[in-house]
Amino acid sequence: MKRWKIGIIGAGNIAEFHVKAVQSLSNTLLMGISGSNMQKVKTLSRKYSCSAFSSTTDLLKSPDIDVVIIATPSGVHSESAIEAAYHGKHVLCEKPLDISLAKIDAMIKAHEKNNTRLGGVFNYRFYEVVKILKETVDSGRFGVITNASVFIPWWRDDEYYKNSWRGTWALDGGGALMNQSIHMIDLLQYMMGPLESLKAYISTLGHPEIEVEDTAVAIIKFKSKSFGMVYGTTASFPGQSRKIEITGTRGTVVMEDNYFSVWEFVDPTEDDEQIIKNFGNPVKSRQGASDPKSIPYEPHARNIAAFIESIEENYPFSIDGIEARKSVEIILKIYESSQKNKEVRFN
Repeated sequence: MKRWKIGIIGAGNIAEFHVKAVQSLSNTLLMGISGSNMQKVKTLSRKYSCSAFSSTTDLLKSPDIDVVIIATPSGVHSESAIEAAYHGKHVLCEKPLDISLAKIDAMIKAHEKNNTRLGGVFNYRFYEVVKILKETVDSGRFGVITNASVFIPWWRDDEYYKNSWRGTWALDGGGALMNQSIHMIDLLQYMMGPLESLKAYISTLGHPEIEVEDTAVAIIKFKSKSFGMVYGTTASFPGQSRKIEITGTRGTVVMEDNYFSVWEFVDPTEDDEQIIKNFGNPVKSRQGASDPKSIPYEPHARNIAAFIESIEENYPFSIDGIEARKSVEIILKIYESSQKNKEVRFN
């Protein structure tokens, strides 16, 4: 069995989740970490027994690394991703791929040119409840879907944004949407397919010290003609469960965090009983709702494993650059709609 040698670019909070994820897999080996803060790099490398690289370029030049995971501030993802392609490294990049479509397109082009893989980190997709919900949507059990909406009523205190790249247009690329709600926006388009248009508003209501939005709402029309809504915030104390609701003429499902609080269809099946038994837990876990560190690393591990498998078996990764680009486009359209105070359409 080949052991894929992994390097991680970035030494912030999310990097440690990737370190743990890589070390939990039997076919990956953590080789080293680089980052702008060498103290953090050295601390992580000592803790997890890997090399500390003094620069991203040094890490990328290493012949001992096959795949790099990018976990730096959002607005500089493309720099490392493009450089990695020219060093022949496959790249798995934290969300968002970057904060502009032009940068993302340059990333995609660089990896196509150098015959390397580019993938995105959307760990929510690797929960069993998401797989079940996606299969149910695709099966047609909802009948005509009339509404599909996501709600992310989260909380971040002032300390979270203090002296940080977070909350800046240059490096965060946005606020509650681009940093936090992007996962659920990805799930929404994953479930429902492309959007036709949207009308949105954004504001900074609870954190006046930051440049970007901490609250946003958008009304959506999908190309399927269904309607939907996005509500995302980091100004909802104390932080509540993230939620996706899908309802139609033959059924309704509400998924809160990683449980189904509603699972009802006109024509129940035996599988429904097992789904409710396994995933109908009413307890609200509030993962990440107020503390970004309060999430498990296992879905990240499954995300990494799926990316590695796609390389080994030479098939397209389900969250390749083109797929990971979609959520960023939706968020940028929300910002555009709010700025122009009008409905915006998708191509």
